[in-house]
Amino acid sequence: MILNYIWIAFFLVGFVVAFIKMLFGDTEIFSTILTQMFDSAKLGFEIALGLTGIMAFWLGMMRVGEKGGVIKVFAKLVNPFFSKLFPDIPKDNDANGSIIMNFSANMLGLDNAATPLGLKAMQDLQSINKDKAVASNAMIMFLVLNTAGITLIPTSVIAIRQTMAIEQGLVGFNAADIFLPTLIGTFISFVSGMLAVAWFQKIKILQPAILLFLLGFSGLMAALFFWLKQFPADEMSTMISLIGSVIIISIIILFIFIGFINKINVYDCFVEGAKDGFKTSVTIIPYLIAILVAIAVFRASGCLDFIVDGIAYAVNAIGLDDRFVPTLPIGLMKTVSGSGARGLMVDVMQTYGVDSFQGKLASIIQGSTETTFYVLAVYFGSVNIKETRYAVTCGLIADFVGLIGAILVGYLFFG
Repeated sequence: MILNYIWIAFFLVGFVVAFIKMLFGDTEIFSTILTQMFDSAKLGFEIALGLTGIMAFWLGMMRVGEKGGVIKVFAKLVNPFFSKLFPDIPKDNDANGSIIMNFSANMLGLDNAATPLGLKAMQDLQSINKDKAVASNAMIMFLVLNTAGITLIPTSVIAIRQTMAIEQGLVGFNAADIFLPTLIGTFISFVSGMLAVAWFQKIKILQPAILLFLLGFSGLMAALFFWLKQFPADEMSTMISLIGSVIIISIIILFIFIGFINKINVYDCFVEGAKDGFKTSVTIIPYLIAILVAIAVFRASGCLDFIVDGIAYAVNAIGLDDRFVPTLPIGLMKTVSGSGARGLMVDVMQTYGVDSFQGKLASIIQGSTETTFYVLAVYFGSVNIKETRYAVTCGLIADFVGLIGAILVGYLFFG
């Protein structure tokens, strides 16, 4: 229901602001909004169409993993931790394996792999959901943790920074210097999202399995940082890319090999799963177009600019350091549009320089926040969930705390 109110608000607030701007002489504002609406509708279809091949491939591979028994092995490995956060999921259910694979792809910065794996996890969770129109506790926990999204390796952000550094003539530039700050920022967002959902669902966080995960992941962050720190900037970027590629390809080969060993028809199994991928891609088109068009109205009307300008005025009024203000649109935009936020990040790095405080902070925010409304609309839409309960509230809490955390971490490392 709250997503319905937010969707309506995007249109109404955007219209009111645009009408006021027209009265003050902006005669092009409604033409701009209309153009942006149509372009966003087209973009929504193109995204879903482009996702079809990837969806078909990954859901085909997931079906091979299920039939071969690999997914159940994944589920057993993560059960000590997941059983505490997802008490409603049976221990041997395929959803456990799907969730951990989605989280793994997110941590490696592999968006193309993470989305179909996440949609597969939602299908698995829907299969054990008692009320098919209402989001279950497990669905909400999964989506909020997904939107909080721990990013172990911000691959795309590092690649963009490296390219822009070359264009700006920077020699010996370390494009991966935002690696640890981004990791810490996403961890803050992840924990805040987990705590928010746990509060609603009355889940006890102070349990050995959960505490062990949090401490273990913190140790992994430190170990990975010190290991990668020994490499020069260009080698570090290469190593980061190599890690992600090797892990994903190894999982694919493992699925195929185990399926062969267990004497299943791997090819037919893959095709069967790929058909589901095509169906899922078609299902999400209306939901994707709906949210993107609403966002386009809000953005094109100038509402986002008003919010940022208001924050800048308040910060200056109380005498605080306002260097972070130019990066705020990235965090605000990221909740609704990943590509829009990426464009804003590039604009900040072009304006202030890729090696400036603003350029580094923009990269951290881009790498440590997630497209909450996009994820909720597409994931819930893929399984026809109508009542999202408190999912949006918890997702926005994780986003807001993650944004504040990213800014503070930025000042800690580069301020």
